[in-house]
Amino acid sequence: MAEKILITGFTPFGSEKENPSQMVVEAFDDTFCGVEVVKAILPVSFAKAGKMIVDLIEDVRPDVVICLGQAGGRNEPSIERIAVNLNDSNKADNDGDIPEERVIVSGGASAYFSSLPIKDIVKNIKASGLPATVSNTAGLFVCNHVFYLALHYVSVRGLATKVGFIHLPYLPQQVIDKKGKPYMSLCDMLTVLKVAIGTTINKFYKY
Repeated sequence: MAEKILITGFTPFGSEKENPSQMVVEAFDDTFCGVEVVKAILPVSFAKAGKMIVDLIEDVRPDVVICLGQAGGRNEPSIERIAVNLNDSNKADNDGDIPEERVIVSGGASAYFSSLPIKDIVKNIKASGLPATVSNTAGLFVCNHVFYLALHYVSVRGLATKVGFIHLPYLPQQVIDKKGKPYMSLCDMLTVLKVAIGTTINKFYKY
């Protein structure tokens, strides 16, 4: 039986005043399916967010880690398949850092795959009446950075912790001045996360 789940979101970045991932995490219950939910908000910072996710996993010792991030412009929640060992961006993080082809972990694996049951999660989200897709790229910004370091930490320490990442569309209020951009309600995003957690628990921790 799973005992702890760690969920993380990010602060707003760029010109945005909100980040859907932060709002989902803050609105989520402290327990789910009888399991304690530990919540944390990460800074949009290459220098700080990676260390924070590793420290959280070390301190909390969760059975499941699901990190959330904003992918404005995507049509539906994206369940990420892979994290790659590279930071590369043409936009700055909230510290002003703009990495160019910067390896995340020197000598580390080129990539790690999500250990969540991503296809089952997508299937179950769709069964709930909401859209979702498997994504094969988490980008090369801070989201991928955190996803990679979480998987790397779990891998090198031989932990059984399941780790995954979900990118979320904009919230409705974020697209008022972004004509034609897709969005999803906070309520529906919460359902997406509940389905992802429930699917993972049922896959790995129900006997």
